[in-house]
Amino acid sequence: MAALSPPEDFGWTPDQPLIRLVDVRKSFGAIEVLKGVSLDVAKGEAICIIGPSGSGKSTLIRCINALVPIDSGTIRVEGQEVNDPDLDKLALRRKVGMVFQQYNLFPHRTALDNIMMAPLHVLKQDRREVEARARALMAKVRLAGKEKAYPGELSGGQQQRVAIARALAMRPDVMLFDEVTAALDPETVKEVLLTIRELAEEGMTCILVTHEMGFAREVADHIYFTDAGVIVEHGPPASFFDDPRDPRTQAFLGQIL
Repeated sequence: MAALSPPEDFGWTPDQPLIRLVDVRKSFGAIEVLKGVSLDVAKGEAICIIGPSGSGKSTLIRCINALVPIDSGTIRVEGQEVNDPDLDKLALRRKVGMVFQQYNLFPHRTALDNIMMAPLHVLKQDRREVEARARALMAKVRLAGKEKAYPGELSGGQQQRVAIARALAMRPDVMLFDEVTAALDPETVKEVLLTIRELAEEGMTCILVTHEMGFAREVADHIYFTDAGVIVEHGPPASFFDDPRDPRTQAFLGQIL
């Protein structure tokens, strides 16, 4: 499968948004889940998408890496149209890593093997290089010494950090996180959030769907609040949390803060 063409082929330059959504709409049957969503994400920016269950948050980020096709509008990643019928989805997902609420690790493979599988079997990269990178990623997510452990021998938080390392092994330009702490015990959440915080601080472009409001305030450059398929309000964390303008935002924050 052909590699993704260089960004300049799509007229994209680093001073433009790395990701741009314009009037994105998506329905499942008669239910319109996204009702004209537009947002920009700059290279190196961390944004958090918050909102009540069923507001379209997870669908939105799944559309960005073409897991869910949109009905209308445009989504561009480094200038490439994600809704292009000729899109090379594998090449897109090399650039757009994603970590889910469920870890989706292969239970019969060690932690190290889980991280190595895609670079070896999908990208056909050199095993020694891949293993060295995988071991470095294990250390990065503070799991050095767990390389030979199987998923069933790891806590939920440790499995989630292996999943993050697995996504990073593809060397993406942006990372999507879909409620990655929702299935974890409270005591394991901290290490996962610390790992994501470090990625954001290192300049990785991150889009996070999260219910962790304290984390969102600390890490995000910009907060988006969605409700009923639309972006109701957005802004920097300080103004968003301390001075929300829309009544729906005020009501939502009043319930959870």
